[in-house]
Amino acid sequence: MNTLWLRTLASSVFVLAASASSLAGQNRPMTFLDVQEIRGGGSWAPSPDQAWMLYTITTPDWIEDESQSDIYVVSLADGVSSTRQLTYTSDKNETNPTWAPDASYFVFSSNRDAVAPKRTNQLYRMRHDGGEARKITDAKDGVSGFSFSPDGTWLVFRSGESGREQLYRQAATDPTGAPATQITAGAAGVESWEWSPDGATIYLSRPDSFDEDEAARKEEGFSVDVKNAITPLSSLWAITVATAEERQVAGDATYSVTGFSLSPDGQWIVFSGGSPERYERNITGAGLYGDQYLLDVAAGSVERLTENYEVGEDGASFSPDSRWIAFSGPDDMEAYSMTESRIYVRGVGERGGSFRKLGSDFDNSLRVAFWSPDGSTIYANAAVKVTRQLHSVDVRTGRVQSITSERANLTVSKDEDTGTLLINYQDPATPQTIFTAANIDRLADRASWIQLTDMNPQVSELALGREEEVNWTSTDGKTVGGVLVYPAGYTEGQRYPLIVAIHGGPAGADLLTFNGGYSAQVYAGAGYAVLKPNYRGSTGYGNAHRTDIVGDYFTLGFDDIMTGVDYLIDRGIADGDQMGALGWSAGGHWSNWILTHTDRFKAISSGAGTMNWISMYAQSDVQRNRQFYLGDDFMYENFEPYWDQSPLKYIANAKTPTMIHVVEGDPRVPSPQSVELHMALKKLDVPTELFMYPGRSHGIPDPRNRLVKSVSEMAWMDHYVRGIGSTFEWRQVLETLEKKAERPIS
Repeated sequence: MNTLWLRTLASSVFVLAASASSLAGQNRPMTFLDVQEIRGGGSWAPSPDQAWMLYTITTPDWIEDESQSDIYVVSLADGVSSTRQLTYTSDKNETNPTWAPDASYFVFSSNRDAVAPKRTNQLYRMRHDGGEARKITDAKDGVSGFSFSPDGTWLVFRSGESGREQLYRQAATDPTGAPATQITAGAAGVESWEWSPDGATIYLSRPDSFDEDEAARKEEGFSVDVKNAITPLSSLWAITVATAEERQVAGDATYSVTGFSLSPDGQWIVFSGGSPERYERNITGAGLYGDQYLLDVAAGSVERLTENYEVGEDGASFSPDSRWIAFSGPDDMEAYSMTESRIYVRGVGERGGSFRKLGSDFDNSLRVAFWSPDGSTIYANAAVKVTRQLHSVDVRTGRVQSITSERANLTVSKDEDTGTLLINYQDPATPQTIFTAANIDRLADRASWIQLTDMNPQVSELALGREEEVNWTSTDGKTVGGVLVYPAGYTEGQRYPLIVAIHGGPAGADLLTFNGGYSAQVYAGAGYAVLKPNYRGSTGYGNAHRTDIVGDYFTLGFDDIMTGVDYLIDRGIADGDQMGALGWSAGGHWSNWILTHTDRFKAISSGAGTMNWISMYAQSDVQRNRQFYLGDDFMYENFEPYWDQSPLKYIANAKTPTMIHVVEGDPRVPSPQSVELHMALKKLDVPTELFMYPGRSHGIPDPRNRLVKSVSEMAWMDHYVRGIGSTFEWRQVLETLEKKAERPIS
């Protein structure tokens, strides 16, 4: 892509609805460039004395496909008005600010002194109340992680060549950054690590060996990718920090340690043990083919907690008093399923005891977020239809109660070191914003929250469409829900062109969040109504809603979408003669089904969608998922259901102009699926365009190309749905631009 062209594009925004902002002082419509420039936050770090919080704000540079992060501090008592920026770098990153245990200073990671082409990070020490940052490491290969000992004696960091990273210690009390001492010496690199409560020991996972030949072939430039190559198993080790003595505490040929957690009293370690079988271990990142194990640290004995082949459990956690252990897993723990998750709990010391299922009467997914101090309650963030709320789960009775009731998407977390509650909040008018509350009881009182961040003040300049939850009745009498985005400046009684934006998954859902659903607010600013249907297969509506599509992937979901369209037409909101549909991943699957089963839409955009489940099964990295949804018959013993539910079988019905988008090396929905669709439409004389993006991911990795996808998609919709302009051409996109200088970000 031409750099000059990109620079021209960078200085511009799209004129989407000029009439909407023609009056002086009136807010303007949202554009795709606004979407590209939304800033995000992270690394929330309350101070040990609960007086301050450090965090980072990341500013995207979509032209260079980079981002720049700086560190900020805010008073937990005074809120956003007390915010101060602590670091200022124009093209470098400051990340992971971490308080010293006595709160007298903090340490962060940065590449501010890196010399191109290296981008390695070093550690820097700084006070939150002012002063310059002081560099405290000079690791040859940079620093790739660090943490303080609980007592503040040691600062330990990880450094080394890829695959050979080791841990180093230095005195945390020495402000000069004394030379570090290496404390691990394994042939392979340290993966994850955690301190014992007394700070004397570090537990870590690492591979049992290092593949010298694999490293050598990479150094020699052999880039061939051997799928599901044999890799070493990983074990769990303990390192005495002061003496650098190490010992293996868990590991054998029946599992590979993939993650672990230490109990608060330091007496137990729970870890995930993945299958040692090469194809099972590497063929999917979905967490299948592994189980949970419990290590008695003193005795050195390991108990296998679960034995559920093909059933994935979330990582387990301990109660603060170390009495209970809990993990999340599907409602059906006997066989592979895509059912809603429940919480499973057991006394830690009940060796061989069974786990109790909590939350069976709450028909939505529950995952452990944090515990009450006394271990009697588990708190879980759960989606309920189009919102996400915090819930309490009584460990003794399993009773679930809602704590919050906002018309929003929120996630509550607790800083385990300080007990500080943080609310990560979004609603249709509010991008990511962090709040805090004094205690659990105050979470229900929105007025008592203290706002801590305001990372995107420029959003106040935008004219946003109103969003609301909508519900309608599908063809089988079931209630289906979703989110409706009204056009900006909506006038009651006027009909508007409609975009149906279909989410992926299908185990996902559209919520009342900021600019969700493929930048729905940009379409709203351009004069479209947008329906985001949570069709059958979606989460947040219970097990039946989520699994109704099993064995017949498309029929009910298709009916849900089309009855939602009819609902908006009947309400006088949507113009049934001006409709387009778009989606990515599972949304692309449904787009292809819509293409082959109705001609009611004037335009379709198919993103990474399937055409042929038979070829997709072998091409994709999630075969087990496909098998479950398509009836659970092993494909190589019964091809029929896979073919019957393939859009390709019905492709001769296709009439709607269809744009296609896919990443060339997509591992989830491989690009040949899109190529097959494109070729078929060409042969059938259906207007079509195929956009093939470079990369090896399921989503478009380069933000410049994400912008191209969005712009071309809207141009396609405008032309075929509204009769505006020509079909997509580069020239026509460029001609719709105006100077960015007219709308600077504040």
